[in-house]
Amino acid sequence: MAETVYITSSNTAVFRCPHCQRTKNVDISTFGDLNQPLRFKVKCPCGQITVSVLEKRRRYRKETDLVGTYVHYVNGQPKGKGSLRVKDLSTSGLKLKITSSEPLAIGDVLQVSFQLDNPQRSLVQKKVVVQNISLPYVGVEFAPAETLDKALGFYLRS
Repeated sequence: MAETVYITSSNTAVFRCPHCQRTKNVDISTFGDLNQPLRFKVKCPCGQITVSVLEKRRRYRKETDLVGTYVHYVNGQPKGKGSLRVKDLSTSGLKLKITSSEPLAIGDVLQVSFQLDNPQRSLVQKKVVVQNISLPYVGVEFAPAETLDKALGFYLRS
């Protein structure tokens, strides 16, 4: 299984050997613009070889498959609604799988509602803004007025 390594705001990545826990900071500014995750093998001085994936996302994303619904707003008015699946989530947004014939555009607002698969089955209801579209997937960020609630924060740490 590959270890995901995230790039920090200072354009460095911290690699950690899963065997001996030794770390190495690497300046990745020479790698160019990373539009896709970069996969490679890293050999530690202890001899352990680890497959690592360099990810430019600033925040950890937890893979999920949660069922939910959405309401699509245009100019503040509800335009449509449908079902969705939350494919991953982070403290800043979600990756949704939406099967709808209704067109979405970058900047559109959705009100999403879904239950976490934690023991409490916590209900999450948030306004989100569409950031990218690669059908059937839609990347959204939480609207500026939304806050990270406790249930979602604990869920991401589990």
